[in-house]
Amino acid sequence: MTPFQHGGNIAAFAKACGCQPDEVIDLSSNINFVTPRLDVDFNALSIASYPDYTELYERLASYMGVSVDQMEVFNGGSSAIFSLYASLDARFSDRFSSSSRFHNRLNVIYSPAYLEYKKAAERFGFEIHLIDRFSQMEAEVPEGSLVVFVNPATPDGAWYDMEPYLERWAERGCTVLVDESFLAFASHASVSRYLDRYPDLYILTSMTKYFGAAGMRMGVLVSSVDNIAALRQREPLWKLSAFDTAYILSALADETFAARSEVANREAKAWLLDVLGSSPWVGTIYPGEANFVLVRLRGMRVDALQKRLLPHRILVRDCANFDELDAYHVRIAVKSVAQMKPLAEVLGG
Repeated sequence: MTPFQHGGNIAAFAKACGCQPDEVIDLSSNINFVTPRLDVDFNALSIASYPDYTELYERLASYMGVSVDQMEVFNGGSSAIFSLYASLDARFSDRFSSSSRFHNRLNVIYSPAYLEYKKAAERFGFEIHLIDRFSQMEAEVPEGSLVVFVNPATPDGAWYDMEPYLERWAERGCTVLVDESFLAFASHASVSRYLDRYPDLYILTSMTKYFGAAGMRMGVLVSSVDNIAALRQREPLWKLSAFDTAYILSALADETFAARSEVANREAKAWLLDVLGSSPWVGTIYPGEANFVLVRLRGMRVDALQKRLLPHRILVRDCANFDELDAYHVRIAVKSVAQMKPLAEVLGG
């Protein structure tokens, strides 16, 4: 695997097993298998004019419980990450030159975590400092560092109470990014309720995962009014298409979606956990609250499992390139029971 390889590479997998991409059962990509009921005709969508984001910002701000001036949209979660790092790089450069408090230029990443954070840190010259979430949660964080925490975490889906950590990080003068891209799958409130208390707090949400549309690119960063204003100064005038905007507006208008998603994901995940719990090939099941399950296999590496799944055209996520994990860790996305049944046959013995 490459250092930053991501799940969901359906085209390459389809080529490997000699099938069409739409024949692949993708259990590697943690995208909601439940989708909103859209009331929009994309063929009739007017695209002659430049897009206007007024309604989008207002609807998103209402959905996220913040003001329009406390949020900014991006062409996907990864784009939001790189834009934030670029902005902090510019702002931190002045701080480093004028204050020894920020001389370390450290990026603390609680790991394992989404690998784009390490990629962005390397791109913008941050020194990466990893903290193992499994065994070092109480480790001291260097003063003045950039702290990244994914909650619920990936690839294990664990949820953490952020309040005591936010207080500790604030006392250390840290800038904090909490990635809540999978929070909609859990029954917890966003840390955006602490924005007034912590001015150096950023929150990221990827709209594509929960709304089942990885090909529709939209991510949102939430922070203080001043922080968002600084971000916007570096952003282009237009970065979302009319199709992206129309999709999200229609998805947010589906009042049945949240309930349908919660019920279907809960039932499918319970079925998957039963399968994993009875499999002789599964050694450890990590507790989590997202729409995926991390397991550590026993007696079989993930590459061997992938070979067994190849005839069934099933793709799972090898987690060997995540920090703190190895070639026996695999992440399995929650999909419909019908899609996951062939996996149960392979793991059965």
